[in-house]
Amino acid sequence: MERMNKLSNRLPMSMFLLLIVLTFSKCKKDLNEVVPQDEVEMSAETQAATTTTTTESAPKALSMTNAKSDGGYAYKVNVNLGTTGDSPEKPSSSTVKIYENGVELSAAHSTHADIRKIGKGNYSHWLTSTIYLSASDNSNPKTNGKKYTYTIGGTTTTTPVGGVTTPETSPVATTPIASSNSIIGYAMVDGKTTGGEGGQTVTVSTLSALKSAVASSSPSIIKVSGKITGTGFLNVSSNKTILGMKGSSLEGVGLMIYGTNNVIIRNMTIRNVVTYSNIIIKEGAHHVWVDHCELSSDRTHGWEYYDGLLDVGKRADYVTLSWNKLHDNHIPMLIGFGDESTADIGHLRVTVYYNYFYNVSERQPSTRFGYMHVFNNYMKDGSGYAVGVTMGATVRTDNNYFENQNVPITSAYNAKPGYISGASTNVYKNSGANTVSTAASTWVPTYEYESILIPAANVPAIVTAQAGATLSL
Repeated sequence: MERMNKLSNRLPMSMFLLLIVLTFSKCKKDLNEVVPQDEVEMSAETQAATTTTTTESAPKALSMTNAKSDGGYAYKVNVNLGTTGDSPEKPSSSTVKIYENGVELSAAHSTHADIRKIGKGNYSHWLTSTIYLSASDNSNPKTNGKKYTYTIGGTTTTTPVGGVTTPETSPVATTPIASSNSIIGYAMVDGKTTGGEGGQTVTVSTLSALKSAVASSSPSIIKVSGKITGTGFLNVSSNKTILGMKGSSLEGVGLMIYGTNNVIIRNMTIRNVVTYSNIIIKEGAHHVWVDHCELSSDRTHGWEYYDGLLDVGKRADYVTLSWNKLHDNHIPMLIGFGDESTADIGHLRVTVYYNYFYNVSERQPSTRFGYMHVFNNYMKDGSGYAVGVTMGATVRTDNNYFENQNVPITSAYNAKPGYISGASTNVYKNSGANTVSTAASTWVPTYEYESILIPAANVPAIVTAQAGATLSL
């Protein structure tokens, strides 16, 4: 990025039902029937251990005025109903029933993933003060003209502890969330990103060999071995895959994807690039995947010595940035290089997921003009803002984890603000308030990502264990 533009599987599972003793007949009925469940993201197996019956209250109005989109068909309503909702320990304990025009919606105690992806009246009363619901016809319950009411009490089924795992609190996974060779997001929209697939494989261990290999006009897979030192940047031609082998690094030298396309960069460690960002994607470059890289500099030289770490701009498009570790830098990730770059409108479609930002100041990332999807990232220890959304950009956030961030999400800088959706899905730990001046957006990316979306609470453990140059190549 130029310095002049530096502004400011569905998993089927089953369990045996418990034996119920019929006290009056003193007979046993064997209920070890397998009950299959279809689940979109997280497991939800058993039904019924105990049944509780209470007096059902009269219907009361459920106002949708302040409902917020929670992604897909889901809407979130914050309202304290004065009764305990479902929880991780008792995921089917709520006695709240939701009605649409007097007809009960289809499935209480639904996983949040089902509400988002399937809709059709799935709903959940979660903890004390949150209702997650979908309309029966998947319309917008705020504007569809239908009346929503609720009752409390009646008959409810309570599942034993551990019977259901909800998206918000699923056990922390220790294995990769998706195939290590899978690309999710914009790099696979309107085309595919395959890199140097089908081309010659070469291994390089010197700067000159690397420069020659990335400049070749032929498709190729380039394996980088050892420590390579230099200055400036290398232009990467189209149809290239650059793979960092275990223990390799690129010191002081950046990679520039300038107007080229179909480029994959994985498992690279790039440090201390002066004047330029470590990886730059610009000038109409498209279908680029940067994955499992570690990018860093330091914060002791001031803001002007190093540029950013991973930047996208100048009409670049269809980019996915995943599982990268970005640290020790003031301005690690920028999408859109200047307020005056109106040619970026209609471009800059970028997916950012499972990245680990830490010991940085701001731009985790920041974006102008484009459409950006930010999900399951861990942003830790940021002294400025984390996600910046300006110049009419539209950003969807899903299940990110913000920790020790001065301002997690902001639109309050540059010439005009952008638009945010999904802010309520994130975790904000020891962080300040969001500063967003625009109404919540309803935009959701059309590609499939729910299969790898994990609860925000699990993000730190998973991302810190797997992000960066952790692949065995």
